[in-house]
Amino acid sequence: MNRVNHATHLSLFLIAIAIGADLLFGDPEWLPHPVRMIGAAIAIGERRLHTGERRADRRNGRLLTAGIVGLTALLAYLVVAVADRLGSSVGAAVAVLIAWTSIALRGLDDAAHKVERALIVGDLSAARAALPALVGRDPSALDAEGIARATVESVAENSNDAVIAPMLFLFIAGPVGALAYKAINTLDSMIGYRVERYINFGRTAAWLDDFASWLPARIAAFSIAAAAELLLGSGQRALAIRSRDARKHESPNAGHPESAMAGALGVQLGGDTVYGGELEHRALLGDADNPITPQSIELSRSLLRYSTAIAFLGLAIFRYVITR
Repeated sequence: MNRVNHATHLSLFLIAIAIGADLLFGDPEWLPHPVRMIGAAIAIGERRLHTGERRADRRNGRLLTAGIVGLTALLAYLVVAVADRLGSSVGAAVAVLIAWTSIALRGLDDAAHKVERALIVGDLSAARAALPALVGRDPSALDAEGIARATVESVAENSNDAVIAPMLFLFIAGPVGALAYKAINTLDSMIGYRVERYINFGRTAAWLDDFASWLPARIAAFSIAAAAELLLGSGQRALAIRSRDARKHESPNAGHPESAMAGALGVQLGGDTVYGGELEHRALLGDADNPITPQSIELSRSLLRYSTAIAFLGLAIFRYVITR
């Protein structure tokens, strides 16, 4: 009988255990988190490879991106492969542990809940202090509604980046696939910005993240719409707003879950915001049928949890059908 390679394949049961562990425990401090190590490696690589010269930075950015993604995948494979040699149950346990670190549902939900609680009691200082865990914009420039809007946007966008996308890659290629995606996404979040420093150096990282996130972003949008239909009866509106507004977003992917969330809640997301002291003009997504309040955050969190369950079931059914 052929032994299962847990590095590149996890059973449905093991994927469910990994997601359940994240739901129960989040990211414990005692657990070394691969994303932190990936981030540290990217920072070192940037310091050594960034030159400020266009051609060199494009070349070095490609090298850094390929090196980080390739090394992450290779290390994940080797760790699980060694564990598999010690026994199938050991390999499965290590693979689940790595898969657990690739999902951030609990962390995203907790961060949004912290902002929600602060806004409910009217503590804007606490809400502003909690917001940087979710978004990079300047919280001092936001009022209560702006903070709530930023939180809902983050829950929507990260439903893909932090949950649906790594889960999809777990289904496709096990822990190796999920960590490779996390490396791609971390590269984009650190050097994929369209600012002078990274416009050349981070070009490959940004392109690769757009490519890797294309399918999961759309799965996330449709999962949010399905969850909206179950919870709020607004699934058709979520789909209609996604169809109308997703392409307005500067990102080819983020606009899909964000516009679906806007339609689901009957709110308007996007608009002007401040990043790094500079005003950014962002497209408006959705219609302002309802005000954005702490309850909007609560509902977005519920949609996040339900959409994750829906995506999991959909991927499980798809795997069953294609492997029969």
